[in-house]
Amino acid sequence: MIAVGEHQLGPLEDREIRMSTGFAGGIGSTYLENCGAFSAGVMIIGGLYGRTSAEEDDQVCQDLVAKYRERFKECFETLNCGELRIEKYGSGGEEPCSTLVERAVRILFEVIQEYQA
Repeated sequence: MIAVGEHQLGPLEDREIRMSTGFAGGIGSTYLENCGAFSAGVMIIGGLYGRTSAEEDDQVCQDLVAKYRERFKECFETLNCGELRIEKYGSGGEEPCSTLVERAVRILFEVIQEYQA
């Protein structure tokens, strides 16, 4: 998702890349929380449409994240990394996580493009 972030936001600073590291593997590689690909998509939407102060309206960002979440769940049935690994993805699954990431990117692009249209 780093490449996607740079495609959408321009070059990322090292700090921005480091800040996303802990989301991998369902938060700290525990596989207990949200899928890292989903979390990265939320971060990218925030980078594009998030607010920088409490005075700014964040409704567009919230709406896009909600739509991304809904579509992610429609495609994968869950946001939970562990459930995704049990069902299909990961080193022991039918498909590698890279396949899930590719599909998540497509969903993310669709949501962003629909808003921009």
